[in-house]
Amino acid sequence: MKQILVYGDSLSWGIIPGSRKRLAFDKRLPGVVEKQLLAQGHAIRVIENCLNGRRTVWSDPYKPGRDGSEGLGQAIEICSPLALVVLMLGTNDFQVMHHHNTWMSSQGMAKLITIIRQAPIEPGMPVPDILIVAPPKMLSPKGPVAVKFEDAEHKCIGLADALKRVAEEQQVYFFDASDVTEASRIDGIHLDEDQHQTLGLALSEVIKCIIELQE
Repeated sequence: MKQILVYGDSLSWGIIPGSRKRLAFDKRLPGVVEKQLLAQGHAIRVIENCLNGRRTVWSDPYKPGRDGSEGLGQAIEICSPLALVVLMLGTNDFQVMHHHNTWMSSQGMAKLITIIRQAPIEPGMPVPDILIVAPPKMLSPKGPVAVKFEDAEHKCIGLADALKRVAEEQQVYFFDASDVTEASRIDGIHLDEDQHQTLGLALSEVIKCIIELQE
């Protein structure tokens, strides 16, 4: 059995837009990926490490533990052996309290790649492949998240291109979620249930190709 770690934020955690509720496992992104790959005959397990508000490498001034670089090495050690780590972060780098640009966010992602490759895994265990997933294009934020994400839809323009450059430089896999879906129609930031399904099915095809190349 191959293990896949999804390391993300509220988008992959499965928050229901406009609420503080969570989609069931089989309805949210990691579960959709696992269900589809199992149905295709692949012996895989998808492990979730998804935290609401997680940034790439920055802290949240109001909530602890949102710096994605903190504890990542240990998470890799805990979950090993891993065939693949899926990194889907960046949205929260553009919250209103941060004055970041897309280059800065992409360099945060580059740091996470280095941490994964240098994680203290047991001797003989494989260094996992890495797939960067650029978050879907943000729309104008609405509802309870609007104040927190004010102007984020403008600040994040170009993030996918910046992440793709990092993926090429670091020789890791890349997928742009915006190729198959935008962000939520309800709040402009997260993913609606049908969008989890759409993105999950698309990612399962990408991941299938990656794990088949490992065989």
